[in-house]
Formats: sequence, C-alpha cells, structure tokens
Amino acid sequence: MPSVEAVIKHDLPDRFGPMLVKEMRQNMRRGSFIIPFLGVHILAVGAVVLEFQTGAQDRFSEFVGMLNIEMLFSSGPLWLAITAICAVIMPLGGLVLMGQELDEGNHELLLLTKLSRWKVVRGKFFSLWSLSVLTLFSLLPYVIVRYQIGGVELIRDLACTMTVLALSAVMCAGAIGASSFRGLGARIATMLLFVGSATVSGGVAIYASGAFNRGSGVFWHLNAIAATLCFVMMGLGLARSRLRLVIHAYEVKPSFMVVGLLIFTPFVVAMTTAMTAGFAGMVGLIGMALVAIYADVTPKAPAWVKAPGANIPGGGSPPMPPPSPLGSVNPPVPGAGGRNGNE
Repeated sequence: MPSVEAVIKHDLPDRFGPMLVKEMRQNMRRGSFIIPFLGVHILAVGAVVLEFQTGAQDRFSEFVGMLNIEMLFSSGPLWLAITAICAVIMPLGGLVLMGQELDEGNHELLLLTKLSRWKVVRGKFFSLWSLSVLTLFSLLPYVIVRYQIGGVELIRDLACTMTVLALSAVMCAGAIGASSFRGLGARIATMLLFVGSATVSGGVAIYASGAFNRGSGVFWHLNAIAATLCFVMMGLGLARSRLRLVIHAYEVKPSFMVVGLLIFTPFVVAMTTAMTAGFAGMVGLIGMALVAIYADVTPKAPAWVKAPGANIPGGGSPPMPPPSPLGSVNPPVPGAGGRNGNE
C-alpha cells in the first residue's frame, strides 16, 4: 500500500505551480485538517436531523440569485452551517498564511527564484480556497437528502451554492491580505475594513440592479461576479504589496494605496451605480479591480536600456607592470629619452 506522501505527490504534480503544490501538501499532511473535516460532517448531519424534526422549509424570495445573503440565511439550518464553515471559519484560517513567510524572511528567498509576488499570493489563495471548495462539495449530498422534507427548490440551492463559493473566495483573499500585517490588532482591523468595504460595495451594486429589475436578472449576476472578482483582486493585491523588498523614496507605500482603495471603493461603486440608473455598478467594481492590480507595479527599466558595466576599481586604466626584483635593471620604457630608455 503506497504511503500518504507518495499519494500526495502523485495527485499534486508540479505543473500546478510550486506555491500551490507546497501549500496543499503542507495542509493535507497536517493532522489539524482531518479532525475539523470530520467535525464538519457531524455538524451537517445534526443540521439535517434538525430540519427533519422541525419540518423547516425555504421561505419564498423573488431575488433568487448569487450573493443574496438574506436568501442564504432563510434557507434552513443546513445552509447556515455550510456558510459558517466554508465561508467564515475555514477562510479565516488564512490570517496566519502570510505571517509565516514575512516573519521568518522566507519571502526573500522565494522572490530570489523565478516566483513573482503574484505567484506567491495566488498559490496561497488557491490552496486555501480549494479546501473550502472541497468541504462544500463534500456537504452537497446532505443538500440532496433535504429533498425528502419537501419544499426545496433546485434553482435556490444552486444559488446558495454559488453564494457560498463567492463568499469563501472573497473571505480567503481578505484573510490572506490581512495576514500580511504584523500584530493581531492590525490584522483584525484590516479584515474588518475589507469585509465592510466588500459588503457595502457589493450590496449597493447588486441590490440596486435587483430593485430596478424587480428580480435577480442578468445584471444582478453580472454585478455579483464583478464584486467577487474585484475584492479577490484587492485582497491579493494587499498581500502582494506587502511583499515588496524595496520601496523607492519617491513611491507611496503600496499597502497604503490598497488600503485607500478599500476606503474609496464604496463611493466609486455608488457613483457608477447612480450614473447607470442602478444597472451597471459592475463598471466601478471592474475599474477598482484593475486599479488594485496595477497600483503596485515594480519599476523596471525599458528593454532597450543596457545594463550598466561592472564597477571595478581601475578597470579603465592599463594594468601596471609587476615590480622588478631588487638589483635588476629596469626594462626599457618606450618613448623615453635615449636609445635604451635608461639615459
């Protein structure tokens, strides 16, 4: 029977990226992953039993769409348990990910390789989010069991699934970004700012489109997808900004720029939502996501600029002749007076 290390090595080839493979192998080898995973299923069984006993049914909602938090909370104890586990508890484990690299100085060694800052934070994000996704899909059979109760809609459960996936992605990115700060207080404050900005910005864009459309239509889902992508990029951009090894004197500190984006994003999204009659707040979300990506760009010289030469002392002068032994006749020097140069 093959060992656990052999199975993991076979299942996670290096083509997935070195950071993703590193993080996934470390997470799966920890004993702390197995016990919570089993506890999650015990909690899910308890939620299903509670629904059977109480006869809980989904309440009607005309906004059955992605990122409808009110619909998610009114969908029974099972979805409350799934949301708490996959979208809150597991993503918050990322509050320690970047600290492991920054406190021990591992990020300096990583950046000396071919890994860029985006690859480092992206690998950590996918490793953390994949654990939430794996847990979510392992709990979906309990959702199917709920059909025995009756009153459960397939479209509603699909919308709840997409909502949990989007929430877990945003929370994972925010936790990774907050983990790049030193100190528990700074991490909590950054996480609260991130969650507040995401809630206000996404809520304004999504629910405004639902109010004008009188339902969850195409613009509802486009705004929900834009909100998810925007704050995933902002969370990863914040973590990426903290990995800068050198900050020039004329540059604003990159992490301050991303924190400023979190503060001003709700105002930008509200303005674009009002200008588009409530339909396309996604324009502001996409714009702020692009700003978060390009706000912290490492300065590079153009391709046509040649690298400076080696700064070697005395490199431009001819080599000095070796000193002659004591008592020997000096060699003739060209251009000196006389025939042999000694005259």
